[in-house]
Amino acid sequence: MIKRKLSFWEIWNLSFGFLGVQFGFALQNANASRILTSLGADPHNLSFFWLVAPIMGLIVQPVVGAASDKTWTRLGRRSPYILFGAVISMIAMFFMPNAPLIIKGGAALAFGVAMLALMDASFNVTFQPFRALVADMTPDEQRNVGYSIQSFLINAGAVIGSALPFILTWAGIANEAEAGKVAPSVIWSFYIGGSLLLLSVLVTVFKTKEYPPKEFEAFSGGVEKEETNKENFFQLILKMPKTMKQLAIVQLFSWFPLFLLWVYSTTAISQHYFGVPVNYNPETVTDPTIREAFDNAGNWVGICFAVYSLVAALYSIVMPKLIRMTNRKFVFSLSLLLGGIGYISTYFFHDQYLLLISMIGIGIAWAAILALPYAILSGTLPTKRMGVYMGLFNLTVVVPQILSGVLGGPILRNYFGGEGIYILIFAGIIMMLGGIAVRFVDDKSEETIENVNSTENTN
Repeated sequence: MIKRKLSFWEIWNLSFGFLGVQFGFALQNANASRILTSLGADPHNLSFFWLVAPIMGLIVQPVVGAASDKTWTRLGRRSPYILFGAVISMIAMFFMPNAPLIIKGGAALAFGVAMLALMDASFNVTFQPFRALVADMTPDEQRNVGYSIQSFLINAGAVIGSALPFILTWAGIANEAEAGKVAPSVIWSFYIGGSLLLLSVLVTVFKTKEYPPKEFEAFSGGVEKEETNKENFFQLILKMPKTMKQLAIVQLFSWFPLFLLWVYSTTAISQHYFGVPVNYNPETVTDPTIREAFDNAGNWVGICFAVYSLVAALYSIVMPKLIRMTNRKFVFSLSLLLGGIGYISTYFFHDQYLLLISMIGIGIAWAAILALPYAILSGTLPTKRMGVYMGLFNLTVVVPQILSGVLGGPILRNYFGGEGIYILIFAGIIMMLGGIAVRFVDDKSEETIENVNSTENTN
């Protein structure tokens, strides 16, 4: 059997929940460092606190992927995990910025880190089934469109989420807080983000009808060999497709610099553009103008992330057309090279508004990273094991982030003297290496799509 082609709105509903999930993820990316610093974390050690996020992904995604492959409920195969993750994410988002109100004293930082871990674990519970759901429901020739729409919705949510503290500040909600507490503009942003996350996921869960077991069995080419189901984690890694191994190198050069961006943007921008001292600590600084500059920089980081997310959303619309004109590898490679240039250019600007130009290249790279590895990979995976392999592929996302978290702090201190702007340059060089590595990836599913299209044109 061949999967039927889906309408635009069916593909839209498949990924609509990602709008809210990424709304929450964007709030985390843009504000977690600001929150942790406000709670007393040393800015030079932020990457170590951020390690909880990829570690949660390392633990959660392979387990959820394997479990969702074998799950059939009235809600579907992937939907129960998506819904459960959304509920827990919302709870964690409500608690994290309120850490000083829930637990007094120095333990507030530990509670904030725990909520960051819970938040990211629950995000990962939703991420993996969403990736697999697109592959489950779309035929090969619609996967470029499917993952591009997913990338568009991800970035549309990220635009609003990233800019929300800035918008709320403009609307009159306070952007400053006393030492050891989080600004009300950030707290209310997390309230709004958590609520929208759950509402958007409910749209996907109740608007998408997953294929029942018998139909899905037919799409997968019949019953799998019994020994395939008994393969353990390490056997699956050893037997992963060649394309998956090649993409792992590209993922290393993509996600390592992304993690540096999320962790150190507030540090770099507050120092390079707003005049905040290299060794800024909110608990020891008595000058209110410096604390105000840091909070303003935090809001501007949100605007920068919103801009690169907006660029990514728009680029996601044109990306399928560019792929039809060239091919996936060319578009992916070019996108990462432009992203690297965007990173490096942050050093050469000193006006905060010119910094938005740098975000254009980063946004182009981000859109490609969200869509193209999965579009390339999904055509090489066995249909019935899509979830577990997508979960394993998440190792190529979280391991680079763990390496980045472990190495980022020492590199910043020992080689760049605590100046965050230099670590963004370093990140840009690594991303450009990723653009080169794409050229060595075998994209066999592209050939399948071309054959399908040529057959349709002949008919």
